[in-house]
Amino acid sequence: MNKISDSSVEQSELKEKEQDSSSSPTAIAQGRRSLIALAFKKRFNWIIIILIALIISGAGIYFVSRRKDAQPNMQSRTVPVTTQSLKVSFEASGSIEPITSVNISPKNAGRLTALYVEQGDKVKAGQLLARMDSANLTAELAQAQAELAQAQAEYTKALNGNRQEAIARAKSQVLSAQAQADLSAKRLEKNRWLAQQGAIAQLTLDEYLSEDKTTRASLAEAQEQLQELENGSRPEDIAQSKAKVAAAKAQVDLAQTELEDTAIYAPFDGIISQKYATVGAIVTPNVSASTTSSATSSSILSIASGLEVNANVSEATIAQIKPNQTVEIVAEAYPYRTFKGRVKQIAPEAIVENNVTSFEVKVELITGQAELRSGMNIDAVFVGKKIENALTIPTVAITTNQGEIGVMVLGDRAQAQFKPVRVGFNENGQTQIIQGLSAGDRVFIDFPPGQAPIRTGLP
Repeated sequence: MNKISDSSVEQSELKEKEQDSSSSPTAIAQGRRSLIALAFKKRFNWIIIILIALIISGAGIYFVSRRKDAQPNMQSRTVPVTTQSLKVSFEASGSIEPITSVNISPKNAGRLTALYVEQGDKVKAGQLLARMDSANLTAELAQAQAELAQAQAEYTKALNGNRQEAIARAKSQVLSAQAQADLSAKRLEKNRWLAQQGAIAQLTLDEYLSEDKTTRASLAEAQEQLQELENGSRPEDIAQSKAKVAAAKAQVDLAQTELEDTAIYAPFDGIISQKYATVGAIVTPNVSASTTSSATSSSILSIASGLEVNANVSEATIAQIKPNQTVEIVAEAYPYRTFKGRVKQIAPEAIVENNVTSFEVKVELITGQAELRSGMNIDAVFVGKKIENALTIPTVAITTNQGEIGVMVLGDRAQAQFKPVRVGFNENGQTQIIQGLSAGDRVFIDFPPGQAPIRTGLP
């Protein structure tokens, strides 16, 4: 309507100007140009006004939409509290260890002359593993056996008595000694008379006296030996000979044992886990063993049998661990495989390292004996009871506020608000809520800008 009225006014003004300037063609032309310029100016002003209005309305729509987008979508940032079955489990770290492991050493120091196995070899109980130098022991055994034979002969002689030939020789010795004694006695008598007559010196007489004394002593000894032979061995002599036999036999047994000990055998079925000495090395049992071959060592080999898990369980968790409890085992060498086991033994005494208290728990391997190796690091999951209809939320929703555990819920004026909760077990990123929330309540897992807590997750 405004555009039509303005056009009418312009036309009326144009007619008036034409009437006023009808007398002059030049004036009429100038009037027309003035009216056209005036009409164009008014239309341009309207175009500017319309453009400004469009810009203002567009800017308003833009800022309104930006403001709407900037408002947090609280529903998309929260999740509901749900109920589900929760499998209780406890994690611990540990390592694979042999069930039985011993160092194989000789009983006596010596030189290693033969080694029949290498590290990693599987061996059977009683299998020959190595030999020590036995040359000296072989000679000692021969000497001990000779001494035993002599002792046995003497014992037999004492037990059976003397033969007639020995008695006859003894009688002959007595007769010979008697003859010497008689001759010496006659010489002494003769020379004693000569000495009394002054025919010989006293020194010569003393020589005959000494000779007589010696022959009479020899006669007495021969008579005594004959008497012993005729009487036979006394009981105490027989017992002494028997004791000598026993002592000699013990020496033979000792030498035989030491010789046998130079052969080293496997005490049980197992695998050679370490080799400490090489052929030619001196092995001395009272020297600390080395992990590498050396000139002197206390052990030749190390043999291990079977594998088990040795897990370190925290003091807070140990009360939940029971004998025969199922254990899931993951080794770093097999990150995508789970081996099975069960609790075998719980240590009665704690271990304190770096002010951290833990208990050693031995786990019997049900699977993995062939794949796992001693010394491997593992993570053990002790599987506990299953909790039915447990209230759960994602563990990432758990936060702390001044040391208190809680969650962020939607509060007044659409703001995130801290709410304390009591948590229980957690499994696969889900945490049990014991107190503080109900099924269907919504908790934040993605916090609005400026409303995020200082710390999230379980403490």
